[in-house]
Amino acid sequence: MALAFDEYGRPFIILREQESKSRLRGLDAQKANIAAGVAVSRILRTSLGPKGMDKMLQSPDGDITITNDGATILEQMDVDNQIGKLMVELSRSQDYEIGDGTTGVVVMAGALLEQAEKLLERGIHPIRIAEGFEISSRIIVDHLEKIAHKFDFSDTNIEPLVQTCMTTLSSKIVNRCKRSLAEIAVKSVMAVADLERKDVNLDLIKVEGKVGGKLEDTELIYGIIVDKDMSHPQMPKQISDAKIAILTCPFEPPKPKTKHKVDIDTVEKFQTLRKQEQKYFDDMVQKCKDVGATLVICQWGFDDEANHLLMNRNLPAVRWVGGVELELIAIATGGRIVPRFQELTPEKLGKAGLVREKAFGTTKDRMLYIEHCANSKAVTIFIRGGNKMMIEETKRSIHDALCVARNLIRNNSVVYGGGAAEISCSIAVEAAADKYPGVEQYAIRAFADALDSVPMALAENSGLQPIETLSAVKAQQIKENNHCCGIDCNDTGTNDMREQNVFETLIGKQQQILLATQVVKMILKIDDVISPSEY
Repeated sequence: MALAFDEYGRPFIILREQESKSRLRGLDAQKANIAAGVAVSRILRTSLGPKGMDKMLQSPDGDITITNDGATILEQMDVDNQIGKLMVELSRSQDYEIGDGTTGVVVMAGALLEQAEKLLERGIHPIRIAEGFEISSRIIVDHLEKIAHKFDFSDTNIEPLVQTCMTTLSSKIVNRCKRSLAEIAVKSVMAVADLERKDVNLDLIKVEGKVGGKLEDTELIYGIIVDKDMSHPQMPKQISDAKIAILTCPFEPPKPKTKHKVDIDTVEKFQTLRKQEQKYFDDMVQKCKDVGATLVICQWGFDDEANHLLMNRNLPAVRWVGGVELELIAIATGGRIVPRFQELTPEKLGKAGLVREKAFGTTKDRMLYIEHCANSKAVTIFIRGGNKMMIEETKRSIHDALCVARNLIRNNSVVYGGGAAEISCSIAVEAAADKYPGVEQYAIRAFADALDSVPMALAENSGLQPIETLSAVKAQQIKENNHCCGIDCNDTGTNDMREQNVFETLIGKQQQILLATQVVKMILKIDDVISPSEY
C-alpha cells in the first residue's frame, strides 16, 4: 500500500495486489491464448459468405459503421488482449497483401486454434503440433496448385475477371448490384493495367462518393472528378479540348511583406489605386489568355472583381481546389503546377478532351468532370448511395473487387469457392496424414478437421444443416472426384461451383492458409505471459 497525490494535491491510496495475482505459465498460458484467439474468430464467423451477417460498430465519438468486411471490423474493434491483437494483424496482413479473404483467414486461424487445444489436452507437445500444421500447409499449397484452373482474358474478353469479382461482391451489402459494380471494377483495373508487366497501379484509380441517388447510378469516369464548380454561374458548363492552367498563385495584387500604411485623402488618389489594382487583374488574366489557356484551376480563391473579369474575358475558372486534387489533375492532364504567373508557358498547360460541370438532383451540389485526359490512364469510380454509411461500405466493397482483379492480372489462376477448395484440401490432407509415422499425423488430421470449419460456417450462415450439408458435399467430391463441389449458399439447386460461377483467386487462398498457419504456430509457442510490472 502506498500514499500518492493527484494534480490538485488530494491524497489517494494505491493498493498493490500484484502478490495476489497468479502468473500464467505452460499449458494454462497456451489455453488462455487460444481462448483469446478463438473469441475474436467467433465474432467474424457469422459474417462469412454471401448470407453472412453485418456488424454495427460505434466509435468513441458516436460514428456508426455497418460492415461485414473482416479487416474493417477488427480494425475498429477496441481489442486489448495481445493475442487478440495478433488476429487483428493477421486480418490486416491479408488485406494489405491480397485485399480479399480477410474474414476467412481469421475463421481459419480460429478453427486451427480450437483443434490445437484438443491436441494439447491429449498431451501432445505444442512444437509437434506446430510442425504438423506446417507440413499440412505445404500439402495444401501444392494441392491448390493442382486443382487450380487457369483462364485467359484480354481487353475484349473480361468476363472471367467479372465473374471472380462478382464472387467477392456477393458477400457484401451491395450484392444486388454485384454485376454492374464488378464490371466497373474490372474496367477501371484494365484501364490502368500494364498487361505486359502484369502490374496494376491502384493509385491511379480514385474512388469518390456523394450522398444522393441510388447505388445503380454508380459510374466509371475515364478521368478525374473534382468536388468544385465554376467560380461564376454564367461561365460555360462544358469545355471541349480544354487547355488547363494549374495555378498555386492567387488572383490578387501582391502584398508587401513589410508593415505598410497608405493614406488616401483625395478621390483622384483612390481612382489611381483602383486602376492600378484593376491593371494587376488585367495582366494576370491576359497572361493566362496569351499562353492559350481555356480553363484556369486555382488552389486559392479570388475576389468578385477578378471573378467578374475572368467571366467577361471568357476564361472559365475553378477556385479553392485542394493540393492533392491539384497534383492528380496535373498528373492526369500532363500539365505542370505553376507557382507564379511569370512562369506560365504553353508547355505547362494540361490537356483534357472534355471538362464539364454536372449538377445532382434538386440540390445545388455540382461537381467538375475532367475526362479523356492527355497523358494518363487515371480513372475515377463515382459512387452514389442513400446515406454516408452505404457509400463507405460500397467503397470498401469496390476496394476488395479492385484487389481481386489486380491479383488475377498478376496470376490468372482461380480455385472454386463456396468451400469447395477447403473440402478438397481437407480430403487431400486426411489422405496424406497416414504417410507420416510420428505424432505429427495427429496434427495433420486436426488441420483437415479445421479446414471443414469454413464450409460448415458457410452452411450455418445460409440457414442449412451444417454437419449434414458438409457430409453430403464431401461424399459427393470423393464419389465423383470433382473438386468443384461446394456449399450451395444461394439455394440454386446445384453444388457445382463451376456452374454457379463462384471463383476465388489461387494466390488469395494460398495466402489465407499460410498466414493462418503462421499466426497459430506463433500462438502455440507462447508458454509464459509476463506483465510489465514483473520485468
